[in-house]
Amino acid sequence: MATSKEYIQYLLDQLSGLEGISSRSMMGEYIIYYKERIAAYVCDERLLVKPVEAAKAYIPDGVFEPPYEGAKDMLLVENVDNPEYLKGLFEAIYEELPPPKKKKPKKKTGGGKGD
Repeated sequence: MATSKEYIQYLLDQLSGLEGISSRSMMGEYIIYYKERIAAYVCDERLLVKPVEAAKAYIPDGVFEPPYEGAKDMLLVENVDNPEYLKGLFEAIYEELPPPKKKKPKKKTGGGKGD
């Protein structure tokens, strides 16, 4: 079951108190970025954050689930109806999130005249 546009919009509305929140669709599911770092996946109408130490401390009794078959487990966020809770969670985990990977320059390919 893919995540509905209404559900991702609801989550983005809940996170609207944070600057630097964005999302990207990926095969019917979504990635949520916080200040350009991947913070969470939204899969099958579930919000799953990266299981960094700060997330584990913030959600001490959290459940770990894979976002999709074959993926590494992430931490399920069940308290999605509380914007302040979500804001605190994302702020808590930010420093531990991996920075974005630098994009490699595209290689020029042949095909033009003079190649």
